[in-house]
Amino acid sequence: MTGSTLPIRRAVVALTVSSALLVGGTACSNDTTKAKASATVAADVAEPTASSSAEKQKFAKTRFVANAGLAAGATYQWIVKPYRKGKFKKGAHGRKLALVKAGVAGAFAYNRLKAAVKNAKGDPLLSKAVAPLTAGIDKLKDLPSKLRKGDGDAVNSFDDVINSVKDAGKSAGAEVKDKVPSAKELSSGS
Repeated sequence: MTGSTLPIRRAVVALTVSSALLVGGTACSNDTTKAKASATVAADVAEPTASSSAEKQKFAKTRFVANAGLAAGATYQWIVKPYRKGKFKKGAHGRKLALVKAGVAGAFAYNRLKAAVKNAKGDPLLSKAVAPLTAGIDKLKDLPSKLRKGDGDAVNSFDDVINSVKDAGKSAGAEVKDKVPSAKELSSGS
């Protein structure tokens, strides 16, 4: 379960419970004051509670590690490994498929790196460590077109950015390990 779906699920559950209370309260009574009281209770239940700053920081590191790990796993599995095996060279067997996979993995990794940077903002130490890397991450948008042209520096720059993010996380106490995303995660982009 990703970090962004948890608040949505909580809101849906709260909305469902509040709707059931509202409908149940008004269906059993002709008295409008009871219906208004039921609606007030339902509205109070639907509002999510705020997290403490300590919880936000804890979850920020966890989300950072998860997102950066997925980016690192996708990069290594579908970009770095095939490049080292020579799959991106003109005339190589399976070149087109390798380039398509690398393009999808590159877009996925870029998406997850942007999310990791956003997550890092929730932790002061992690935020300072990752802040200098945002420019490098932004440059990764052009990876698919560079790979099609056979630019080996694109693969190296992607790998360098991933390693820099891992090092920044480690220095802030959030060690990142490669996690190869599933096909479903790769196709959905999250």
